[in-house]
Amino acid sequence: MQNPLPRWFAHRGGGALAPENTLAGIRLAARMGYRAVEFDVMLSGDGTPVLIHDETLERTTSGHGEVCATSDKILFSLDAGGGEPIPHFAEAAALCRELGLLANVEIKPATGHEIATAKVVSRLAAELWRDAPGLVLISSFSLAALEVARDLAPALWRGALFEAVPDDWPEILASLQALSLHCDAAQLGDATLREAQGLGIPVLCYTVNRPEQASQLLARGVSGMFTDRLDLFAGEAAA
Repeated sequence: MQNPLPRWFAHRGGGALAPENTLAGIRLAARMGYRAVEFDVMLSGDGTPVLIHDETLERTTSGHGEVCATSDKILFSLDAGGGEPIPHFAEAAALCRELGLLANVEIKPATGHEIATAKVVSRLAAELWRDAPGLVLISSFSLAALEVARDLAPALWRGALFEAVPDDWPEILASLQALSLHCDAAQLGDATLREAQGLGIPVLCYTVNRPEQASQLLARGVSGMFTDRLDLFAGEAAA
């Protein structure tokens, strides 16, 4: 199977050039020529899927406390950077569809909320991309979440996400019916790459912010990369 994924993904929306996991970041990525964005989705205290990376609010917003214990009324009133609000997952999906971007939706459940988060995100993603399943890729570090995505949204692509890739990764991907293998660029071994190439599985690496690192990974056979430095790779992303 020919790799259907772009080479470059804008990490957390606009990477380091915009508030992370915001609509402003997604718009910036599109303006810079990126054809794919990655963002994180977690449930609010009311069970609403929203874009945010951390389980707590302090680092990326003007709020305090746990995301999973914060009501929508409070959550959507917060500043996520530069006056940007925390987006609803449906808003981000609609914007990606409008801009023609492939969305890598990372299911990012709060601890203990893996199954509930996966159910909400998978069902909504299947609905939002019903007529364009090739414009969304569901990924997660939680294998339990990916099992739910496989069962509830089988038409959508899936990517298994690891820091260090386990030895039995081919069996894991086969069980999940996953398209791609995602991992930490610094922990990717050549044996894993050779095995993936032999199986025809795209390998995507995070987080690649230096041109020399990107060149080395491409030379080794990596298929795609996530970057915070949209400015350094905009030309390649738009090509």
